[in-house]
Amino acid sequence: MNISFFKYHGTGNDFIILDNRLGFFPRKNSTLIASLCNRHFGIGSDGLILLEEDVSSDFKMIYFNSDGSESTMCGNGGRCIVAFAKKLNLFDTKTNFSAIDGIHHAEIHNDRISLQMIDVDEVKILEKYIFVDTGSPHHVKIVSNLEEYPVVDKARAIQKKAYIKEGCNINFVEKINKNSFNVRTYERGVEGETLACGTGVTAVAIAMHATNNTSSKIVRLSSLGGDLEVRFDEYNGKYTNIILTGPATYVFQGTINV
Repeated sequence: MNISFFKYHGTGNDFIILDNRLGFFPRKNSTLIASLCNRHFGIGSDGLILLEEDVSSDFKMIYFNSDGSESTMCGNGGRCIVAFAKKLNLFDTKTNFSAIDGIHHAEIHNDRISLQMIDVDEVKILEKYIFVDTGSPHHVKIVSNLEEYPVVDKARAIQKKAYIKEGCNINFVEKINKNSFNVRTYERGVEGETLACGTGVTAVAIAMHATNNTSSKIVRLSSLGGDLEVRFDEYNGKYTNIILTGPATYVFQGTINV
């Protein structure tokens, strides 16, 4: 079977995207998905996204981790599929699409895409970390000297201790100034560090506001792959109108025989 694919990245978080409106792709074949995402023997990516027809919105997003498992929401992937849908002429400048966590609204301006994330009703502030679900679960820990921090080893230790069954994305954050932070993220399903994580920087922005590390409702996050911005409204500890903004870049397209 020949599969036509498109490659996109959002601040280095890269994805294989397929136009599956005709339903040709065997989405239950996790082995195939993992092989396509393999960086040595396949196309190579942090995940695979299917764009499908949807009766309640412009299109549907189905996201798979690089290990082949269907996953929860991916913020950078959401911005990339919006860029892909624009390439398919499915909308002009504004769109809405369905994902596993509900309907998302988005706007596109050149290569920058603003994506509305789900509301966050609860931020769990614990002694050593903060837990926030932004469509995917995120553990947020403040550290120093983030550039030299052993992200993978520390994240795997946290996973083994606290999230052995369901897994969790682990974020390490260091404050730059009153509204800017550096972030590094270990993603479940990838089981390694990625260059950026959209739901992760969203979780970090909310966590930093909830713990008074910033009073700003516009937070700038620097990841290994580039810079992102998160803005939101907050009232009585509930976060609404959460917007993730950043670039979504077309890399290349091709056909692979599987």
